[in-house]
Amino acid sequence: MALDMLREIQAFVSVAHKRSFVAAARALGRSPSAVTRAIQTLEDNAGSKLLNRNANTVTLTEAGERLLPHAERLLDVQRDAADELAALSGSAQGWIRFGVPQLLGERVLPQVLAAFSRRHPQVTLDVQYSDGPLDPLQGKFDFVVRGAFPQSSELIGYPLWQYQRHLYASPAYLALAGTPQRPEELAGHALILHTAPRILKAWHFCRDGQITSVHTRPTLRLDSGHAVYHSTLAGAGIARLAAWAGEAQVKAGRLVRVCPLYRLTSSTGQDPQMHAVYPAGELPARVRDLLAAMRHAGLVF
Repeated sequence: MALDMLREIQAFVSVAHKRSFVAAARALGRSPSAVTRAIQTLEDNAGSKLLNRNANTVTLTEAGERLLPHAERLLDVQRDAADELAALSGSAQGWIRFGVPQLLGERVLPQVLAAFSRRHPQVTLDVQYSDGPLDPLQGKFDFVVRGAFPQSSELIGYPLWQYQRHLYASPAYLALAGTPQRPEELAGHALILHTAPRILKAWHFCRDGQITSVHTRPTLRLDSGHAVYHSTLAGAGIARLAAWAGEAQVKAGRLVRVCPLYRLTSSTGQDPQMHAVYPAGELPARVRDLLAAMRHAGLVF
């Protein structure tokens, strides 16, 4: 009975976070009908309706709002207990829920997750790919990975790897439009701008410690790093990409470095870094292991 209750609580919390029975079922590895039955059983036992359901969305009732923080704490306790048992048995188990930029799903993360899952078959990974802002506290993530520069906050930062950014374009685009060698030559070119998590007003070029800033007039604005990457490969124009994503395509002959003597930095000449942020507190061992694997993979790339 206790295990059944735990599964009902898991279903309720997942539906409350995802606002969808189908998405919650997918995250839990169950069928939507099983999740629906779990919620109905929980509501019957509680004597209150916990969720409002309609064709487009799922929302919490007043009773559901009151129950949610207690249910989340119960799952936290269960997770901590599982960690302790795993430490005793030497086998990691449980959930890791985290958010990452979309482009990591193109180059780095698939290999990391495949290897990690082989080593830890009892760990379930729940990954949200998004270039928009994700709050680890509000979203109940174990951690969130972001690029560029860490923002000051109450969250704890975990550096993964530092990297450089350059401009890239396809050989087909450059054959038609020419290859700029200096930032001043970008005027008149089709520029692709990544607009998430914020819209940049200028690109800052660094060469020999000197900064040159160019205000961008994009032809194409995209809120997805994945879309920027593939639009550049397709010949849509010139884009700023992380070297860990662009250089492999340069070696393959599908991209060319533009303004090759320059790298793109902050306005003060800083190179960006990939980093993870998470709420204060001790990370479970399985999460630390995953972050270490991501750090190692990023350094290799």
